[in-house]
Amino acid sequence: MTFVRSMGRWTMTALVINCIIGGGIFGLPGELTRLLGRASPFAMIFAALGMALILACFAEVASQFSEPGGAYLYVRTTFGSFAGMQIGWFDLLNVVGTVAALATLFVDYLAPFFPGALNSWNRALVMAILIAVPAAANYRGVRSGANLSSLMTLAKLLPLALLVLVGVTHFSRQPQLIQLSEITSPGMSNWVRALAFLLWAFGGWEDSVLPTGEVREPRRTIPFGLGMGLLACAVIYMLLQFIVVATIGTRTTDAPLTVTASVLLGRSGAAFVAIAALVSIYGWISAAMLYAPRLTYSLAAQGEFPAVFARLHPKFQTPAAAILLYALTAWVLAASGTFLWLVAVTAGTMMVVYAAVCASLIRLRKRRPNADAFRVPFGRVLSVIGIAIAVGLMTGLKRSQLLMMCVTAAIAASNWLWAKRRRLGLEAKASAVTAPLSLP
Repeated sequence: MTFVRSMGRWTMTALVINCIIGGGIFGLPGELTRLLGRASPFAMIFAALGMALILACFAEVASQFSEPGGAYLYVRTTFGSFAGMQIGWFDLLNVVGTVAALATLFVDYLAPFFPGALNSWNRALVMAILIAVPAAANYRGVRSGANLSSLMTLAKLLPLALLVLVGVTHFSRQPQLIQLSEITSPGMSNWVRALAFLLWAFGGWEDSVLPTGEVREPRRTIPFGLGMGLLACAVIYMLLQFIVVATIGTRTTDAPLTVTASVLLGRSGAAFVAIAALVSIYGWISAAMLYAPRLTYSLAAQGEFPAVFARLHPKFQTPAAAILLYALTAWVLAASGTFLWLVAVTAGTMMVVYAAVCASLIRLRKRRPNADAFRVPFGRVLSVIGIAIAVGLMTGLKRSQLLMMCVTAAIAASNWLWAKRRRLGLEAKASAVTAPLSLP
């Protein structure tokens, strides 16, 4: 039984956008303004270019595979099962922790609409419904899950586009040029910190390649979707940052988009941004419920997770057990609050994944020089630059975050040992069964 390839170019593009734009954009402009002032819109452009280098390497590697699994599959094929297991766990915990965090953030944005009504039990119930709806859609088939993801992408982009349109229309009558001194005055350290923050904000697209087994013509569809998705997000981020700076200047605030919307749209602006945040967060979770369970399926298909997670539903042809496990785990983490340690290492795990896939490009070009794949110009050079960017960002992690990443690596190593022993045990049983047949 195989997956149904029903995801085309624009569905893939919508999934990429959905994976990038989550809840972070609603707090991002304030930090950028604090670091860079009126030059902050340029940071969006520079960060997008840096991410594009890593994305190009990712696109070439991904175009050589037609099975689900994403970075885990690429690294496992290139460097072996141990390295693949490490990347699989980093990627899996990254996505599960982010879903749990965004589920909590969703309830926080919802709470003002129901003052005093959302106690701990009601919060847990809302989180359960929030996760269960996209899980059910993907349980019934990737087409319904992809359609939901595309719908949520459109729903999250419309309010942001409206805010951009109002802002650009308002300020196009009185354009203000940014001086060179405003770009250089923040200093190199502030620029580095801002770009590191933005590379994280532009992340998430790497998880959109997890359902590769359900993508039509992956060698063409995946590079197109990744490129168009990143371009769309870069334009949206840059324009939003411009609108914030043009509206409230360099004044820092914890809710810059809310203040901006209040100025441009009046009293209803705050509620408008809150609703936009709810839609954006839910859209991200709907996308995550589409692609993340495919990683669990891929691990099980390689014999590194229990075999039940590699079975497809007889009617819907979806990894039903993997979807249920993922949804339940995300809900438990969100409801209990134990997801915080996962969120703390999310940026670091993402950098590990990026560096590993960039390294995979170099080795795959040696091993598969004639592969029918998308080839990015100067691929080896871009890979080295991508690895340098990832390693450079990891050096900025705190000691506690590095320790948590070590714990993740230890869990992955234990999983690898279990899978190895299980595989050896199955081979021993198979040998015991066939041995009498070889006797004279």
